Amino acid sequence: MDKTAFFQKFVAFTTAVHQVKHEMTKDLKPADITPVQYSILEYIAVQQPVTLSEISDCQHMSMPNTSREIRKLTEKGLCEKSAVAQDQRKQSIRLTPEGNALMAEAFARIEARFFHRLQGASDEELKTIEQALDVLQAKVFHTE
Repeated sequence: MDKTAFFQKFVAFTTAVHQVKHEMTKDLKPADITPVQYSILEYIAVQQPVTLSEISDCQHMSMPNTSREIRKLTEKGLCEKSAVAQDQRKQSIRLTPEGNALMAEAFARIEARFFHRLQGASDEELKTIEQALDVLQAKVFHTE
């Protein structure tokens, strides 16, 4: 196997994933939510509960900027902080019911766009795509 060509294929794939994600999520966020705030809400929705440092690391933001954005989202009633039971110095962040509703609506619209892209795929092709996603998640995109 040509490992360089294999890696280049991976780079092209991840670039395409970012482009498609942008297409699927554009025009979804409410006017009073910035793109950075939407990205944070999306991360919290999928991974909650999370800590400030996890958000900071995932979003490539400084801790002060992350804290500021979380404060703004908290003021908007979309997320809430609570102390972590094992370490009272740490704060756990999760979506409020309003934040969950906002993200459920966004994910429903993304799901519709996702299946629109796949409208020509057969059941067999959909199953193959699902299996490929499982392999990619297990071998490449796993988080620890």
